[in-house]
Amino acid sequence: MAMNLAQKLIQSHLVSGSLEAGSTIALKIDQTLTQDATGTMVMLEFEALGLPRVKTEISAQYVDHNLLQTDFKNADDHLFLQSACRKYGLWYSRPGNGVSHPVHMSCFGIPGKTLLGSDSHTCAAGSMGMLAIGAGGLQVAMAMAGLPFAIKMPKILGVKLVGELPPWVSAKDIILEMLRRYTVKGCVNTIVEYHGPGLKQLTAMDRHVIANMGQEMGATASVFPADEAVQAFLKQQQREVDFVPLQADEGATYDEEDTIDLSKLQPLIACPSSPDKVVPVREVAGRPIYQSYIGSSANPGLRDFVIPARMVAGRRVDNSVSFDINPTSRQLLEEISRSGDLATLLEAGARLHQTGCGGCIGMGQAPASGRISLRTVPRNFPGRSGTEEDQVYLCSPEVATASALTGKITDPRDLDMDYPEFTEPEQLSDMRPLLQPPQEIPVEVELVKGPNIKPLPDFEKLPEVLKGPLLLKAGDNVSTDEILPAGAEILPLRSNIPAISRYAFCRVDENFYQRAMDLNGDCFVVGGDNYGQGSSREHAAIAPRYLGVRCVIAKSMARIHRRNLINFGILPLLFDDPADYDKLAQDAELEIDAPMKQLKPGQPVNIKNNTSGETIALRHDLSPEEIETIKAGGLINEVREKHLLTGV
Repeated sequence: MAMNLAQKLIQSHLVSGSLEAGSTIALKIDQTLTQDATGTMVMLEFEALGLPRVKTEISAQYVDHNLLQTDFKNADDHLFLQSACRKYGLWYSRPGNGVSHPVHMSCFGIPGKTLLGSDSHTCAAGSMGMLAIGAGGLQVAMAMAGLPFAIKMPKILGVKLVGELPPWVSAKDIILEMLRRYTVKGCVNTIVEYHGPGLKQLTAMDRHVIANMGQEMGATASVFPADEAVQAFLKQQQREVDFVPLQADEGATYDEEDTIDLSKLQPLIACPSSPDKVVPVREVAGRPIYQSYIGSSANPGLRDFVIPARMVAGRRVDNSVSFDINPTSRQLLEEISRSGDLATLLEAGARLHQTGCGGCIGMGQAPASGRISLRTVPRNFPGRSGTEEDQVYLCSPEVATASALTGKITDPRDLDMDYPEFTEPEQLSDMRPLLQPPQEIPVEVELVKGPNIKPLPDFEKLPEVLKGPLLLKAGDNVSTDEILPAGAEILPLRSNIPAISRYAFCRVDENFYQRAMDLNGDCFVVGGDNYGQGSSREHAAIAPRYLGVRCVIAKSMARIHRRNLINFGILPLLFDDPADYDKLAQDAELEIDAPMKQLKPGQPVNIKNNTSGETIALRHDLSPEEIETIKAGGLINEVREKHLLTGV
């Protein structure tokens, strides 16, 4: 039977299960990726498993998020991560090497391999024919230990690209068009596979832009074939030997299909404060801007910096604009330095920032309150920039640069200039010598733990009766940025759960932490549609669990956050009738009697509202394995109880 590429990748790594959409499958994981904002917790979790060394083909730890060293915390975390890599056999990428996703793609990406990462944008590696999936840190730690990754078999959406992009339209506009069509929740439990003649115009790094932001649609993964463009990329990285041609079989079909005619696209922009609020640039043109930001994992390619440089050559950005340049890797920074493009940007008035995630994660570069910031980053959730009253728009480098020149949102087609020409160089510097390789022979290494690194809290099993107040009722599309924010103040606390828990839900209810501490008992949280969208940060599950949250009820949940809740013993339930959402008021006393006995396949879970006296029938979509994890009070407890790592 003819198979599409996603099916081929899954079939070649299938440990158990079938390719029937919705069934539970387990996949062998070849590579893992961790970054410092999530990696400290992953390493603490791996330490808790008690294994001497990772069992993957490649595991790599990057330092790209927590780069500001305003005190000892981030620096201590970097030393801890470096020592953990030496102890457990991981590659280590030190601060300054660049953003994890493009660096991993340059150094380790191999068509046909699986990659699991504790960063939701791990899916970017699908650009080169990998099956790359973001997950919670604990699942990544399990994959590092050699255990397969369990997931529901996604449906596969085939998107055929035809035609050619017109001038001033680039890869960012393709993914913004997808977000316009599918919204931030339209591809949950879906793999998006791109194919068709339109791919010939897209380089591997263009495809990275599209695959990266597949996460913003809720997609499990995005997949591109490994063709001449991927071969050229690997040759450029001095790794052509790793090229493996991969594509869908002739006659392959998809669960759903769509087509994008590239020739009909125009410059697009996502308005505040959601990646799917997409409109043509000309619809919002003329609005004055404060900041224009180039870089991030969503636009990390060389052309994403060279095109802006050639647009501003001989010109100056508007005096009202902060034109922020965020190189995505040391390799890229070296190249634009040698070519003179960096000098061109600086002469035009650009501000140069260090290689890393920076303002994308709210680590510096926060815009002025209420002022417009145009960014080539993947997300614009409220407050993510570091400014509570932010106005962040997502756009292409072309739109960001045109707007920097004029001081207002500008369609680059309205500039009096020709579209700059750019050809990818045949070869770039090899980044691998900049990374610390694993020790070939295991050595005794003591983990370096500064005073801010605290052990994982112990969580008890699910009680016989789950009872407590509805401590928080939230609306639709609540992101993990709102459940547990990032930013320069909070990110350094990632290895200290008691400290970081003070910020749980602070963007939804600034009094949540104190109310939870005053309660000192079990409680519930209710959300609307697409609860927990966005980042894979498991702290958005661990901190609420530390504060007593034992059950989250929502209309629907984002894939990664749902699993993170399970991993730390929080029961995820769904409204069977969305109208029942309105029947639960904040502070109502809720009760679930014998929850484990009620968690049967296809059976409702009854919750009693002791305040109103009403009983509501909820549902769950837990697999038998997930039910066992909930029963144990979390995945670490389950592993310890059942000795799941014996013989691995």
